[in-house]
Amino acid sequence: MNTTTAVAPLTTAEAEALVTAAHRAAEAAGVTVSVTVLDAGGHLLAFRRDDRAVLISGETSTRKAYTALQLNTPTADLVDAVQPGGVFHTLPTALDRPLLFIAGGVPVQRGGRPVGAIGVGGGAPEQDHSFATAAVDALVRG
Repeated sequence: MNTTTAVAPLTTAEAEALVTAAHRAAEAAGVTVSVTVLDAGGHLLAFRRDDRAVLISGETSTRKAYTALQLNTPTADLVDAVQPGGVFHTLPTALDRPLLFIAGGVPVQRGGRPVGAIGVGGGAPEQDHSFATAAVDALVRG
């Protein structure tokens, strides 16, 4: 007997709300960022880069979101795991995928299952993580 319950996918409206919430948090801190939101399949749902954000922040925000989605864990919690001696030490180079183990990527879950992820790039890693987390918290609160 199959007891799997369907989980509603992350919508475009929710993705836009995540981007807006992350940008508001970054603006309040005086930081310019890029924000990427991916769906459960790793496909782009929403993206925005502040005019003055460093260009590479677009790429880092996307890779952070992808990494958080694939491992269903905030990238901030994975930084130590890829250091020499860590359980994922070889993972960044073992795969031909855009993984990035820098804080700022956070999975978005519904019913304990991943439905997408958000990545923020442009600030210090701890700032990016706080902006992404604030956006997910705002979405969960509704």
